Amino acid sequence: MKLRSRFGAGLAAVALIGLLAPAAEAADWSNTETHFQYGSLATPYLGFVAPGLSEDKDTLIITLQHASGWKYGDNFFFFDVLLSENGINGFNDNDIYGEWYPYFSFRKMTGKQRGSGAIGDIRLITGLNYASQARVLKYLPGIGISWNAGGGFNFLNTDITAYIDSSDGVSRGGVPKEDDSWMFDVNWRWATQNNKFSIEGHAEYIAGRDNEFGDKVKSWILAQPQFRYYVAKNFAIGIEYQYWMNKLGDPDTDESAIQALVVWAF
Repeated sequence: MKLRSRFGAGLAAVALIGLLAPAAEAADWSNTETHFQYGSLATPYLGFVAPGLSEDKDTLIITLQHASGWKYGDNFFFFDVLLSENGINGFNDNDIYGEWYPYFSFRKMTGKQRGSGAIGDIRLITGLNYASQARVLKYLPGIGISWNAGGGFNFLNTDITAYIDSSDGVSRGGVPKEDDSWMFDVNWRWATQNNKFSIEGHAEYIAGRDNEFGDKVKSWILAQPQFRYYVAKNFAIGIEYQYWMNKLGDPDTDESAIQALVVWAF
């Protein structure tokens, strides 16, 4: 119970900080969305339960996503609530997953205008990833480049960070702890001139590492582009395509899934 309370309190604290940090410095822009996604998603590491078995489960994901700009940089976070049909090992059943990324802009901190060349800005990153069911906590300090892409891109960023494990591990009811690693991520938003259609999302590479039992956790590639059609200014429908090679480091699970998507911005 103490462990559950500690993780729950940590999640609440991250959400509160993410909401209040830009507000405290008078956010110069802000965007908050709720997403509803539904599709059939793969369950990794079933080989430990029943070798050769694979399982896809219908899964509903409800997401709260927030991005904002403030005096010294940007702020981005999301929290997923994952609800799936009963499965073999409880994966994604009533789970919570979240990521939070405060960015500190060299341009804003030095008072300079956005660069006119290919590089618009350089940003320091302090990231955090959290998974409730698995008792996972990762820290992602790093650096990123904000590109002047043009051609319909609202933003195009490339980030490289450490991937530092601070999870509880098996002895405290979680998944195995892992060695530290690193991540490379590309994130973007492209939209038509009238903003009726957009393609946005991210693609990441996380390098391989070992877990606390000496087992290999494979490097993975995860891409999650969303294709949105805006029925109204603050309401969109579409799909999210999820490609995940070596899902969660499992070499026996590659995922290619299309999920129905509804987005409400407020």
